[in-house]
Amino acid sequence: MKYYSTNKQAPLTSLKEAVTKGLAGDKGLFMPEKINSFTPEEIASLKDKSFHEIAFMVADKFFGEDIESETLKKIVKDTLSFDTPVVHVNDNIYSLELFHGPTLAFKDVGGRFMARLLAYFIEKEGKEEVNVLVATSGDTGSAVANGFLGVPGINVYVLYPKGKVSPIQECQFTTLGQNMTALEIDGTFDDCQALVKSAFMDQALNNHMNLTSANSINVARFLPQSFYYFYAYAQLAKEGKADELVFCVPSGNFGNITAGLFGYRMGLPVKRFIAANNRNDVFLDYLNTGIYTPRSSVSTIANAMDVGDPSNFARILDLFSQTGNTYEEIKKLITGYRYTDEEIADTMRKVYSSYHYLLDPHGACGYQALVDTKLTATETGVFLETAHPAKFKGTVDNILNQDIDIPKKLQEFMKGEKQSINLSKKFDDFKKYLLDR
Repeated sequence: MKYYSTNKQAPLTSLKEAVTKGLAGDKGLFMPEKINSFTPEEIASLKDKSFHEIAFMVADKFFGEDIESETLKKIVKDTLSFDTPVVHVNDNIYSLELFHGPTLAFKDVGGRFMARLLAYFIEKEGKEEVNVLVATSGDTGSAVANGFLGVPGINVYVLYPKGKVSPIQECQFTTLGQNMTALEIDGTFDDCQALVKSAFMDQALNNHMNLTSANSINVARFLPQSFYYFYAYAQLAKEGKADELVFCVPSGNFGNITAGLFGYRMGLPVKRFIAANNRNDVFLDYLNTGIYTPRSSVSTIANAMDVGDPSNFARILDLFSQTGNTYEEIKKLITGYRYTDEEIADTMRKVYSSYHYLLDPHGACGYQALVDTKLTATETGVFLETAHPAKFKGTVDNILNQDIDIPKKLQEFMKGEKQSINLSKKFDDFKKYLLDR
């Protein structure tokens, strides 16, 4: 499989190069040259398969031309050491609980898959040490750090905005040591993301060290996130609830919903998608106006979605440009909603009081958008509950007037000592730090 750049100014490249480079030379994002589809018979068979079997089927469509079957099966098995339940919340609304992995966040799937794929290429090709740069607004950092922890030949640098991630999120990537380095940036997530992208474009840095990214800009990070859309379909198909599926995705950098759109292009029966935003609503503005206007992000209680210039918007545009009028096609398939902190908190209280279901602030955006979209009697709504509420314990406790339990996995992280390096948001400071490594 060859990969091209969304900017169309870079040569086609291999999967290995797309994964190890992260970003194309023309600053575009890599896209697979073709999207292999499932047959109706394959889709019908999903309801009888396990999560591992479904994930391998999907992974094989993406990566089967480049990785031998047994190796790919092992990568998938090592990635999915946990379940992903589909939970009935109320009426025709279900929660796809993506917080049962090692760091209790949906990004565990993509982070672990990419770590194992990159390790495979390093071992197979005898490639020299690789340095992974990852910007995080909260959950990406912990998922990537834990996915790559202790992997030989890989160093990971996690850039995060100072004071803008929850304490538990922070401890999940600042207490690990080994091959992990946490860089506390005096700025926003968008500043962190800009530093990472600028590093890839800097010739001196690339001559000095092999750089790649583990953000959803990397194809090996975001494509595996399509696994659980197929799995959710399979679980609901068993109940006869999958004929008119509506997926609602709390959206920040838009890698998650992009993975769902890839699933749709592969033949997954989805009626429509909803992108749920917090106050960082540039995508909703695009849906309303047809004009994309990135802007500085603002801080909210749903901090993992505090993104003012979502990278994967370029992939969404590219996907839909292949079918005609891009803007009109996007509006047909995707709708959007935005929620303030007050509205998010209100939803969390109502759902906990009425259904005894504990939402985190991001999942609350997804749930409320399904309510507000007014599902028909024949539609089934699935919102992605992207992280365990305990990762935002202070916020959740204050909103619900509760003292929610902290799972053992998170308690272990909290015992470690914080190790981080403070940097400004100036690229020259970041560059000097890396050149000194």
